[in-house]
Amino acid sequence: MVAVGNPLGLSGSVTAGVVSALGRSLPTHAAGTTRIIDEVIQTDAALNPGNSGGALAISTGAVVGINTAVAGYGVGLAVPINATTRRIISSLLTDGRVRRGYLGVAGTPIPLRPAVADRAGQAVGLQLVEVVPDGPAARAGLRAGDVVLTAGGQPTDSVQVLQRLMLTGAIGSPLPITVVRNGALIDVVVTPIELGIASSSN
Repeated sequence: MVAVGNPLGLSGSVTAGVVSALGRSLPTHAAGTTRIIDEVIQTDAALNPGNSGGALAISTGAVVGINTAVAGYGVGLAVPINATTRRIISSLLTDGRVRRGYLGVAGTPIPLRPAVADRAGQAVGLQLVEVVPDGPAARAGLRAGDVVLTAGGQPTDSVQVLQRLMLTGAIGSPLPITVVRNGALIDVVVTPIELGIASSSN
């Protein structure tokens, strides 16, 4: 596998290495929020400042990732070329930007009580610590203190699960969410709005 880029300003440089691991997670920070990029490729190909944005390719010439970060000596990270990144690329080509859905919640993982865990078939849920007033989640009836079990039919044990659901196709599409409130299971349907619109209206 080779990494192509402009390390330290040396244009057109190529370094070789192997895939050290798959499925890493990379936290990113922007506009006061943290998002997790999943399924990141770890490589020992030498990456330096200037490699970011360059291709990570295999011997056949197929690009499998985009060099993104250096986590330490011999530890380079690349965002994979997969279905999610292809959707992002398509949005950039079509709209010139990436549109994301917005629910208006913040949460933290908590262990479920044994009775709820047995009933739900999962050990951890996402407790809502904030529900933005007049946001999509608040309008659907969600409240701070609710514990989200599933969203869109997927077990929800972290904020990242919700983030992954908030790509372009989520905007304006009903999203079924099951929560625990006072020991009872409650189903609600939230319709995400576009993140930029939500920010400009608050």
